[in-house]
Order: sequence, then C-alpha cells, then structure tokens
Amino acid sequence: MDFGTWPRVFVVDVEGNGGQSPDLVEVAAIPVVNGGPVPSSARATLLRPPSPITPFARGVHGIRNQDVAQAPTWEQVGPQVRADLEGVWIAAHAAHVDYGVLLRHMPDWKPAGVLDTLRLARATFPNAGGYSLDALIELTGIDVTSIPGQRHRAAYDAHATALLLVALAGHYDTWDALLTAAVPPGMPGAPLPPAPESEEQTLW
Repeated sequence: MDFGTWPRVFVVDVEGNGGQSPDLVEVAAIPVVNGGPVPSSARATLLRPPSPITPFARGVHGIRNQDVAQAPTWEQVGPQVRADLEGVWIAAHAAHVDYGVLLRHMPDWKPAGVLDTLRLARATFPNAGGYSLDALIELTGIDVTSIPGQRHRAAYDAHATALLLVALAGHYDTWDALLTAAVPPGMPGAPLPPAPESEEQTLW
C-alpha cells in the first residue's frame, strides 16, 4: 500500500447522550497522513446536549452532565466540524453509527466517502475471534500505550481506530482495493458495480 496516494482521510468518533436519536456529547476527528495519524492536528470537543446524558450512556463513556454543563452546544461548534469534514473521507469503527449521528446533525453534509474498519477487519481477518475495537487491537498487536485519554472517549477511540485502519490497510495493495473491502454498500464512496457486458441486441 502506497499511503502517499491516499486522499484526505479523517478518523472520527462520537459519543452520545443515550437518547433514542442520540445528541452528541463528544466528537473527535484525527487526520491520517502518510500512513499514520497526526495527533497534533486532531480535534476533539465536549458538547452540551439539549437533553441530559442517560445513566446508561454515562456508564459507557463516563461523561457526566456536570462535565458538559459549560461546554459549547452543537450550534456553536457544528460549523467548524462541518468545515473540517466536508468533502473528505471519514473512517470509523462500525461507521454507520458515527456517520448516521453526524449526518443527522449535518443533513446536507457530503463526505467524499466512508471507510468502516469493522467491515475492513472482517474482510481482512475472516476467522478472527471477535471484531470489537479492543479485540482487533489485540489481534493486530497495535501499541496504544502512547494514546492519551481513555477507552470509550472520542479522542482516544478515534486515535486507536486510526492506528487500526493503517494496520489493516497494509494488507491491501492499492487504495481502490481498500475501498472494495472497507466501504459499506450504499455509503458514500462505495465502488460502483461493474457494468454488464454489452450484448448484441436481437429482434427476439
């Protein structure tokens, strides 16, 4: 894989308030350049959701309502998030979740495409024992000890997923081969199916 051929890619992760249609309480994005994440260019922010964080959601990510009481709202930070992610490729683990939440907050947002490291891992390691982010970090031997923060927080998970994306991408020869394995059908950037072979028309 020649990582120098990649377009702009940002690995994203979001944490929600636990609502049926979750509101964001944290969003993070980290660019991948020349085969590695760039922590110095990462963005991460807490957000104050319109509805309180549920106990279940708090149990997952550890973010409390008092932690976001003075945080900006989506209306305040959304334009910057949109500017960062407009027209770029995004990647996430179980990407339909992160993409869906971001799209609900930015209905007119158009990323160049969506890479799903969960889908990519299943294609790369079809006999793996598990496909959670933790299981795949262990399987691939990725060193996450230098990542600041903690698991299930957006900045940490985005950074870890970026390392996983690079590790998995190394199993593919080209960007196009990666797309075939990593972009879910129907998502932005999905390869078009091959055109049917033309057949000579007959009268019958």
